Amino acid sequence: MADINKLAEELSKLTVLEASELVKTLEEEWGVSAAAPVAIAAAGAAPGAAEPEEEKTEFDVVIKETGPKKIDVIKAIRQLTSLGLVDAKNMAETADSKVLTQVGKEAANDAKEKLEAAGAVVELA
Repeated sequence: MADINKLAEELSKLTVLEASELVKTLEEEWGVSAAAPVAIAAAGAAPGAAEPEEEKTEFDVVIKETGPKKIDVIKAIRQLTSLGLVDAKNMAETADSKVLTQVGKEAANDAKEKLEAAGAVVELA
């Protein structure tokens, strides 16, 4: 039987190129792949772990409260949408109104900033 410590010492003296050649030789000799155990280990590494949560990419911009500056909020709604004055007013006066639906993160944050600057309380859903 080979001396394990001596073998480990010899392997640590290998250059990266020599180590790569050793891996190829052992793969051919034994008919295995060095990548296969890593893939199996990665797939079964955390059997009870939760899947990573996907980052949300589409948001709804929802007005929770109009705030004290209702006219400014109505103007902001009209800027963000193609609604007329009456529809924008109704939206501003209705709690939990969706100003924008299924928009990107950047557009949702921009709309939220504009509405909050006008005095509204806004939530991204």
